[in-house]
Amino acid sequence: VQLQASGGGLVQAGGSLKLSCSASGRSFSTYSVAWFRQAPGKEREFVAAFRRNGGYTYYSDSVKGRFTISRDNAKNTVYLQMNSLKPEDTAVYYCAADSGVILSQIRNKDAYNYWGQGTLVTVSS
Repeated sequence: VQLQASGGGLVQAGGSLKLSCSASGRSFSTYSVAWFRQAPGKEREFVAAFRRNGGYTYYSDSVKGRFTISRDNAKNTVYLQMNSLKPEDTAVYYCAADSGVILSQIRNKDAYNYWGQGTLVTVSS
């Protein structure tokens, strides 16, 4: 499956952005899909995930209540709605997918074999 992330940009603190991750090649519905982010000089970290079975969602503590992950299987697209953005949310955001992610590994970047190219989100103070 090929992933294409888009929607990044420059926004002021307190603003909103919506990222999209479109898949081609196979249906998204059988994959767990996650968003990760990587700030300059930092490790890539988990942001949010949508589990393939049951539609359960998971969030990092730093974004819970501000970000929402959703999916549209008909469009083969997963979204990340980001509200109340903070300067510390500045990073390159990556979407990732895999059909074999188990629950205990849902937040582990090494559990995902398919990655999009990343989209830059910059939040100014």
